[in-house]
Amino acid sequence: MAQKIITKKIEELFAKYPLYSQENAGGDAKVLCKIFNPYGRGSWYITEATKQENGDYMCFGLTSLHETELGYFMLSDLLNARVNVWGCRLPFERDLYFVNKTLRDAYHDCGAVCIFDKKAA
Repeated sequence: MAQKIITKKIEELFAKYPLYSQENAGGDAKVLCKIFNPYGRGSWYITEATKQENGDYMCFGLTSLHETELGYFMLSDLLNARVNVWGCRLPFERDLYFVNKTLRDAYHDCGAVCIFDKKAA
């Protein structure tokens, strides 16, 4: 049975944190959920999401693929993506153990330099 990536609890968080609601929080912005490729590279840390007229969500957050960067993406793109593993087309998953983390934590989890950390003099 496939994992339910977006639960009612996550939908409630999306409603509580629509696009631009955390734009002034910087590295302290709350990460609502993490979706990742369990078979290789790729993690998406969603900090804000707004439901569109078609029922999809426009999301904002940190993406870590070949580079780590902030940006917008559609949730359906992640939910519909499949990874070819030995001829099987497998979906991305939600990290069930990723809770109570900030955007700063997400940068560090990716092994990337956090743009919100103060530079040493």
